[in-house]
Amino acid sequence: QVQLVESGGGLVQPGGSLRLSCVASGSISSVYAMAWYRQVPGMRRELAATMTIGDNTNYAASVKGRFTISRDNAKNTVYLQMNSLKPEDTAVYYCNVAQVISGTRYDYWGQGTQVTVSS
Repeated sequence: QVQLVESGGGLVQPGGSLRLSCVASGSISSVYAMAWYRQVPGMRRELAATMTIGDNTNYAASVKGRFTISRDNAKNTVYLQMNSLKPEDTAVYYCNVAQVISGTRYDYWGQGTQVTVSS
């Protein structure tokens, strides 16, 4: 089992920045990838950014060039730096960790942190 705790959400004006953090604990071996998803009420949860254990990153077209995913292995933490925020970035952001154990993938989710971009 992996436990994930997110923090760093809040209210920010358009053009502003926020950094989300996600601290992982528990059985964090065999992690394959870390990711940030976001969800607006009534809409599907969508992938914002992902990073594999080999540091390969991928971003949704809507956030590419503005968001950066990174990790600190010593702190078991993954970050999402969000710059040039837009009102359409408003959503609940979820941290996700994927493990692969004996060929089976296990996904773990944090509780979510609200990001609101508004003037």
